Amino acid sequence: MIRNPIPWPNGARCACAITFDMDADSLIHISRPEDSHDRLYPITMGRYGPTVAVPRILETYRKFGIRQTFFIPAWCMERYPSAVEAILKGGHEIGHHGLIHEDPIATRGKKQKAAFEKALAIHKKLSGRKPRGYRAPVYNITQQVIDLLVSHEFAYDSSLMADDIPYLMKTRKGDLWEAPVHWGTDDWPPFAHYAEIDYLMPVRAPSEGLKGFWEEFEAQYEAGGFWMGIWHPFLTGRLARWRLVERWLEDTLRSKKVWFAPLEEIIAHVKAVTAKGDYQPRVEELPYFRKPVKA
Repeated sequence: MIRNPIPWPNGARCACAITFDMDADSLIHISRPEDSHDRLYPITMGRYGPTVAVPRILETYRKFGIRQTFFIPAWCMERYPSAVEAILKGGHEIGHHGLIHEDPIATRGKKQKAAFEKALAIHKKLSGRKPRGYRAPVYNITQQVIDLLVSHEFAYDSSLMADDIPYLMKTRKGDLWEAPVHWGTDDWPPFAHYAEIDYLMPVRAPSEGLKGFWEEFEAQYEAGGFWMGIWHPFLTGRLARWRLVERWLEDTLRSKKVWFAPLEEIIAHVKAVTAKGDYQPRVEELPYFRKPVKA
């Protein structure tokens, strides 16, 4: 089913990553900047992530001895330093996720470059290192951002959807690995109900909403692939949902040959087996288009 499965470490059949986008209350501030400060309900909905859900998530990871990846807007890192400190203390990765969850398409040009580089400086200040990975807010990465990632020597992006497994992107300015996302493993469709930013999803019961993720995992496991959750602490970190995630993790780690790791380690492994000649990744050439497409 996957034509070129990646050889995973220690005989693992599937590489797995639960990636959390800790957007907190940046979403309401970027969407409704004129009065977001006085919209208390969405502020508290976002704050639930770093203040309640992240400690719960980290305790589960500690319990099972796994390290994972969090993508955090730099504004959120400054606003919730205790959550950042706890994530780093647990050995988890923090990736670049914009300055305040600004849309790269809406901020093309000098504004996007300034936001990207200001966020990068905040990452270095608060974590002591440059992030290795990036995920675009609302997946809206542009060729400009790809070029910024290459010029700043990022190892990977995780915003695009061209394959089931990590692949290599070759650009005019250099190469970049992709850890591909897709909506089937994103918790926004089953759980997001957020009228203030124009999302009114029919909220599913925890078992029903999570079922699709487990089915996606089973398909990837059978094919020897790569499974990644793209989740948000204020959604999947809620009590009833996370209880089911913890049970799934316990069962999966006990009964399956899986490798749970931060994305930076998964990409480093793919890069290493490629360099040794043990694997040949699929390659995408960028940019896809050099000018607007007209009918």
